[in-house]
Amino acid sequence: MGEKHILCIGLVCLDIISVVDKYPEEDSDSRCLSQRWQRGGNASNSCTVLALLGAPCAFMGSLAPGHMADYTRDSLRRYGIDVSHVITQAGSSFPASVVVSNVTNGSRTILHMNRNLPDVTAEDFQRVELPHYKWIHWEGRNAEEQVKMIRKVEEHNSSCRPDQRISISVEIEKEREELYQLFPHGDLVFVSKDVAKHFGFHSAPEAVLGLYPRVKKGAYLVCAWAEKGADAVGPDGTVIHSDSFPPETMVDTLGAGDTFNASVIYTLSRGQSLQEALTFGCRVAGKKCGMHGFDGIV
Repeated sequence: MGEKHILCIGLVCLDIISVVDKYPEEDSDSRCLSQRWQRGGNASNSCTVLALLGAPCAFMGSLAPGHMADYTRDSLRRYGIDVSHVITQAGSSFPASVVVSNVTNGSRTILHMNRNLPDVTAEDFQRVELPHYKWIHWEGRNAEEQVKMIRKVEEHNSSCRPDQRISISVEIEKEREELYQLFPHGDLVFVSKDVAKHFGFHSAPEAVLGLYPRVKKGAYLVCAWAEKGADAVGPDGTVIHSDSFPPETMVDTLGAGDTFNASVIYTLSRGQSLQEALTFGCRVAGKKCGMHGFDGIV
């Protein structure tokens, strides 16, 4: 069967990126320095980074039919990402993001449109042949269905030798109450700065310690905090920190968080330590911020 894959489940969309020298003022008429199409979506981006790092990986998500879907599917294939679990949803609109990227400071403003494309369901997940995977990552979206999928993996793991079990990770990025039920369902849980602030925490160390009681016994909890780096805590209660590694010139922060997540998953999937994973994640995310897109990240 060869090396087992890492499967990422979540969003794929089309990013339409306009690069400007400053953010447009209201009622102004501005010229773009450039514009490009780029495949986006958290899980989709993480797959790209995993593939570039050399990890065999697969993507599972929904597509609507049409030209934009063909573009994104071709892009996934171009990176060698397995698309056999991509589901085409007839009668749906393809999700897209209009991104304004500020070349002066590397910031980005995102306007996302996703009207009626259904997310992957637990029924869809029944098609996945679990023995082909060593790690499955869920981008937090339709959490109730995702919990059902995770329980299916937990049932599979209960009948496997320890070295054959599938590692489970979840990303809780949005401030949505529904997503918080994912906390106790990951061996590795990524929580965003925005969610940490929503719970009243003012730093990554505060967040991982304060939110750790929500995760299951033995899990790792990770929180990245932009230019302040990232922190994590595991079952021994020790907070681990990595500084950030900002590029010489900040070019494009779009997908930096997805890059961080993928790099942490990649490192842990190879049996390295949480400290090594955190530092590698910050280093690769910093490199990504110094370039457009992901090519050349390694």
